[in-house]
Amino acid sequence: MSQLQDIFARPIAHRGYHDGNVACLENTPSAVSSAKDKNFGIEVDVQETADGEALVFHDYSLDRLVQASGRVIDYNSTDLVRLSMLSGGDKLWMLDDLFAQVDGAVPLVIEIKSHMKAGAQNPFVRRIVDQVAAYKGPACIKSFDPDMIDVALAHNPSVLRGIVSDAMRRQDHGNLSHSNRFGLRHLLHLPRTRPHFISYGVKDLPQFGPSLLSRWFKLPIMTWTVKNKEDRERAAQFADQIVFEGFDPDQV
Repeated sequence: MSQLQDIFARPIAHRGYHDGNVACLENTPSAVSSAKDKNFGIEVDVQETADGEALVFHDYSLDRLVQASGRVIDYNSTDLVRLSMLSGGDKLWMLDDLFAQVDGAVPLVIEIKSHMKAGAQNPFVRRIVDQVAAYKGPACIKSFDPDMIDVALAHNPSVLRGIVSDAMRRQDHGNLSHSNRFGLRHLLHLPRTRPHFISYGVKDLPQFGPSLLSRWFKLPIMTWTVKNKEDRERAAQFADQIVFEGFDPDQV
């Protein structure tokens, strides 16, 4: 079985197997441990720190989940790992810490969060690609930002990479022009970015661009975020694997 097949073999826990951020918070060691114990793949997010390292965290600011405030990018990694989450007892952690905990036991899907500033995060992307390449287990990267995937391709084409998208509605992506949103919705950059898979919002499947290009380029579709029976039925028709949250796919 190839590494890409390994990544798509089991349902993937969205930000780990958390409880909706009550006691077990997303993207924490506890959420990752729970997913690992259940043999699910794990999707996490990484944010760039002031010193160019990868913090395992979704938001651009700390306020929602951490006993601190301010932008992640304004903190050094050494200061961030001293901070505690609002509940559950976990502290913030780095990508290398995640690799050490999972240790190849289950697949990892690492979403790189972009500031959408052309070229500004290229060294950060290359740093993550190097870390993934050195990891001894099934792992891949993905991002909404095609420029990041382009940088990853140029730096090390053997590291598995995916492009993330959805319908790119104006209310969600109003900072982008209509033409940019159209191109991202329909993945018109694929000949340039050459991803190994597509990661697409389940509410927006089927969609002409990803459906056609998935068949044309023979790319599997990973769909997010599956939260209920309706989502799962849609995913079964139009995708190859789910990124799920709020239920146990093995119990449904």
